[in-house]
Amino acid sequence: MHNHDHESSSSRIGWAFFLNFGFTIVEFIGGWLTNSTAIMADAVHDLGDSLSIGLAWILSKIAHKQANDTYSYGYQRFSLLGALVNGAVLIGGSIWVLSEAIPRLSSPEMPHAEGMIVLAIFGIAVNGFAAYKLSHGKSLNERVLNWHLLEDVLGWAAVLLVAVVLTFVDLPVLDPLLSIGFTLFILFNVTKTLIDTVKVFLQATPDTKVRQDIINDLKSLDNINSVHHVHVWSLDGANHVLTAHLELKQAIDNLEQKIVKQDISKVLQRYNLSHTTIELELPDEDCRDGEATLSKKSSPTHS
Repeated sequence: MHNHDHESSSSRIGWAFFLNFGFTIVEFIGGWLTNSTAIMADAVHDLGDSLSIGLAWILSKIAHKQANDTYSYGYQRFSLLGALVNGAVLIGGSIWVLSEAIPRLSSPEMPHAEGMIVLAIFGIAVNGFAAYKLSHGKSLNERVLNWHLLEDVLGWAAVLLVAVVLTFVDLPVLDPLLSIGFTLFILFNVTKTLIDTVKVFLQATPDTKVRQDIINDLKSLDNINSVHHVHVWSLDGANHVLTAHLELKQAIDNLEQKIVKQDISKVLQRYNLSHTTIELELPDEDCRDGEATLSKKSSPTHS
């Protein structure tokens, strides 16, 4: 199941790369033909997007490799590296767009409206299709790339709107105003996603409520006295890992331990975890990770 998800992710990113790179070439040609500095600037921005998406595609393919002695959890965090790089590139690109658009507020230039309309319709179609393909992805890598493409869709929608208005009204200042608006919108959202990516890199708990729900579910089992050393982290923002220590109420034989493990599996099944490691401890057994039995009994739930 996970392997199929990885292949689908790589395929979606591959589609996005070829569509974006191909359209970047069209943009450079169109910008030259229409003598539009705005379109040429967007072409440079899209070239950076294409390079970022290409990097993400390569890292996504690496992420599909099977686990080995060196990378015992597999290569899924390579995909996360792509999300981090792409988020940084997109923030840098957005800042660059703002640096180009803000000065034009004082001295706007009249572009070639008819040519802009044609390119804008083409740009919305191509980038919209690529964004739609990536919208089915769940990883942080795909979420960041989707913002890349959504930025382009909104950008071309702004270009189309401005071009239509400029066909009838001599008001070139609309071009930089709309560029600033959608760039700030994208900058805000991609910054939030980048913060999430950094948290995953630092192995923060993906969802504290889910972690507490796991603890409560495990504590509710018949033979479990306490739950401690519960750690939940994420490999790539979509595939999560759990480790936990469970203290038994009393010593039990092998058959009863098997039943307890089956109960634990049923409880954890609904959380769709990629990896789980559960250690069972006897009532008078000291925790080998440094937590004494007395501490466990006085405080049943430890992090």
